[in-house]
Amino acid sequence: QVHLETSGGGSVQAGGSLTLSCVASARTDSRYPMGWFRQAPGKQREMVAVTSLTGRTSNYADSVKGRFTISKDYVKNTVYLQMNGLRPEDTAVYYCAARSEVAAGSENIYRNVNHYNNWGQGTQVTVSS
Repeated sequence: QVHLETSGGGSVQAGGSLTLSCVASARTDSRYPMGWFRQAPGKQREMVAVTSLTGRTSNYADSVKGRFTISKDYVKNTVYLQMNGLRPEDTAVYYCAARSEVAAGSENIYRNVNHYNNWGQGTQVTVSS
């Protein structure tokens, strides 16, 4: 089981920036494909950005391309989400996720909520107009 500790949410005005962080920890010093998802009230959880085990391969939702950047510190086993140009429609609870079932060295990325079996506690991001 992987424990994910998320931080960095908050409230900003439209056009502002926030950075989310998620530290993964487990009994073994393993690395995982990880991602950021979000869920707005009354909506389903959706992918924001995902990255591979190594962090070399990433993928983004169309709605955030060019504004958000996912990055990974392999040594610290931490994934970040840099969010620039925030819009009111980005308001949601953001969740970090990790997939513990993966082959070592794999560059696969996983876009679907159901691909992940470990979730952080969620952090609120609120963007006002």
